[in-house]
Amino acid sequence: QVQLVESGGGLVQAGGSLRLSCAASERTSSLYAVGWFRQAPGKEREFVAALSRQQGTTKYSDSVKGRFLISRDNAKATVYLQMNNLNPEDTAIYYCNFGGSTTAIARGNISGSWGQGTQVTVSS
Repeated sequence: QVQLVESGGGLVQAGGSLRLSCAASERTSSLYAVGWFRQAPGKEREFVAALSRQQGTTKYSDSVKGRFLISRDNAKATVYLQMNNLNPEDTAIYYCNFGGSTTAIARGNISGSWGQGTQVTVSS
C-alpha cells in the first residue's frame, strides 16, 4: 500500500507563506489524481485542493482559491501545496491523498490511507 508522508508545515504569521510537500512511497501514485485536505481543531477534515494526473485540471475549496496552488512532480512522486497570504483560519493539520479524479477527491472519495499530516499554525 502506498505510504504518504507530509512535510513543510510550521508556524507563520498572518500574510506569510508556506510550501507543503507530500512524498509517496511508490511512483504508482502518479497514476492517480492527488489532493490536499486539512483538519482544524474540533472540526472535521475538509477538502482543500486537487490536481489531476496529467495536471490539466485543478479544484480548490472556496476558502483557499486564489491563495493556494497545488502542483506535482510525478518523477519524484511528490505533491506540493504552495500556500500564500495565510490567515489564522488556515491553521490545521494538512494531509495529502490520492483518488480517481479531482471530482472524486473533492467529494472525499480517496484511495489511500491517511498519513500523519503536517501542522500549519498561522498567528495573527
